Formats: sequence, C-alpha cells, structure tokens
Amino acid sequence: KKVRTKAAVMRIDIPEEKFLAYETQFPIRWGDMDAFGHVNNVQFFRYLENTRVDWLNQLQYVDPRDGEGVVVVNVFCNFYQQLLYPGDLVAKLYLTELGRRSFDHVVTFERADAPGTVVAAGGATVVWVNFAQGKALSLPEGLRALLTQIQESKR
Repeated sequence: KKVRTKAAVMRIDIPEEKFLAYETQFPIRWGDMDAFGHVNNVQFFRYLENTRVDWLNQLQYVDPRDGEGVVVVNVFCNFYQQLLYPGDLVAKLYLTELGRRSFDHVVTFERADAPGTVVAAGGATVVWVNFAQGKALSLPEGLRALLTQIQESKR
C-alpha cells in the first residue's frame, strides 16, 4: 500500500481498481457525535466494521460457531469532510485485492442527500483464520469463488 505524507497529513490512497461488492444505507445517530458537534472519527471504524460484517452475513460467511472466519490485520480511514447529524449514510464496499488467505476492501461513505460526495473512505485487510489454532488458512473455496465472481463481473 502506498502511503504519502504532505504537511503532516497522512492518507492512504484508495486503489483506482476496485469492484463494488455491497451497498447499504443507515442513519447517522445522535450518539455518533462528539463534543465538537460532528460524527466522531471512531464511529467510522464502527461503520467500516458493520458494513463488512453485514456484507459477509449476506454472503453467509460469518458464523463464529464454525471456528473459522475473518480477522482484521490492518484498518485505516481517511476523513475528507465533517459528517453532521441528522441524515443517512450510504456505505459502498469495494473489493480491491484478493490473496490466497486474505482480501482487501475499501468502503466509501457519502450522505444520502449528497450522492457522489465522499465524506470518508477507509478499508481493511482481513485474513481467514482458524480461531482455536490462531492460524491463517486459505479462503474457503465458496468464498473465493464469490469474491472472484464479483471481480470478474465488474471488469
């Protein structure tokens, strides 16, 4: 991943090649704001997590009882504009990299009443692991097939 710094501002570049895998919308909650009157930056990491988990649930690949699943190994978020209550947020999850044991994804956030204006974008690398062993495993064949299909259908 390319990291650039400029005047003490560090942002991680969002890959140009990305494949839309999931889109959802949810309300900005009053409790998401901080003392400065805007949505607190920590909330965006929760938004990232919720979007990823909702998407994986839709794919039927989140069930901790199975003993295997995804673990986040890095996460980032770039903030472009303040986000204020009230309103609804549109989250778009894109696949970027597909590895043998992991995949990278990014999520863009925009207000529903301002389509196309990204207020923040972040992402993560997740690795498929066996929880009891704490060991990385190859992505399940079914999940790999779904992720590959998403990439190929968007090319």
